[in-house]
Amino acid sequence: MRRIMITIYDRISLPKGFKAAGVHAGLKKVRKDMSLVYSEALCTSASTYTTNRVKAAPVLYDMRVKESPKHGAVINSGNANACTGDEGLQNTIAMAKRLAENLGGEYENYFVSSTGVIGVQLPMEKISYGIDELCGDLCDCQQAALNAADAILTTDTVRKTVTAEFEIGGRNVTITGFSKGSGMIHPNMATTLTFVLTDAGIEGATLQRLLGETVEDTFNMISVDGDTSTNDTCIVLANGQSGATIESDEDIITFHAALLEVLGELARKLTKDGEGAGRFIEVSVTGAKDKATAKTLARAVVSSNLVKAAFFGADANWGRILCAMGYSGAEFDTEGVELYFRSAKGEIQTLTKGAPIVFDEEKAKEILLEKEVQVIVKLEEGDGEAKAWGCDLTYDYVKINGDYRS
Repeated sequence: MRRIMITIYDRISLPKGFKAAGVHAGLKKVRKDMSLVYSEALCTSASTYTTNRVKAAPVLYDMRVKESPKHGAVINSGNANACTGDEGLQNTIAMAKRLAENLGGEYENYFVSSTGVIGVQLPMEKISYGIDELCGDLCDCQQAALNAADAILTTDTVRKTVTAEFEIGGRNVTITGFSKGSGMIHPNMATTLTFVLTDAGIEGATLQRLLGETVEDTFNMISVDGDTSTNDTCIVLANGQSGATIESDEDIITFHAALLEVLGELARKLTKDGEGAGRFIEVSVTGAKDKATAKTLARAVVSSNLVKAAFFGADANWGRILCAMGYSGAEFDTEGVELYFRSAKGEIQTLTKGAPIVFDEEKAKEILLEKEVQVIVKLEEGDGEAKAWGCDLTYDYVKINGDYRS
């Protein structure tokens, strides 16, 4: 097997053939609130959506038209267009039709996404104005890409972007992704909103399979607050303009590895920017009887509000971690657990063979006061391993969500 060389950049570079734009249409008071990504060449696509039974109008629309080739996607922030009935769905379709009128093609050739307050109808005069402005501002420059990434943000404090570059058949290929998300994030297609663009050529069914597998190991392994949004969407558009076609098993492996890097980095950025978060937590489980068990255990720990609260207080309360593993539903030998905390300040073990170890509480506090902390769980039952990512639960989370609508 050839060596896979993937270069990851903490920036956003548009793949060949893509343009983008981001504008302020008036849905929010000041910040940009409408975004567009576009390819003149039709794209194959793949997408995943919220598992919440209550799905926003744009999610319902996207699920209906997902099989059609796509030119692009329009996104608005400030209004989720969720729980808005048939009027909300018709407004979503109107957004797609407005795009088709401006840029060509059929309305089914465009995805639509929304994020923001639930239960409010879209101000369609502002939306229509915004779409016209977006179409006029389309550009393949980096600033346009940054504008697009900024315009989808809500309570986010930073933009989330990443670009991967690699070679397929001697041709340079780019995968670029940008996300929004800070709250309502939990391991059930927990992307909030993510858009991934690539100039590779890849068949739609293959792309859908790879996206589904990648989401399972990235976005479905993060948790901020245990809530799953009505609007969660992850979309990948592939226009083939690099000239590289992903067909052979080796090429599929390379593309999958790059997609995993992009979505993994975006997932971690989403978690680090969790609403009110002060600490980023990585939970690593090794030695489980299989991967599914490892994932279940890691997810349970990172999703526990008691564990999150302990990290807020920099309290090495390992009992809460073992407790979360116990109610996860996964089978494991409780007498074979080893548990460690690790950060830039060092590492400390708190549990061996399921029994507590007397440890230096002051040293543990020093380790847990760092901005990024690892929880390492070691079992001896197999080769299953997994990682999950989360953050602490703080006073600021309550403040942010206590007056969200204002």
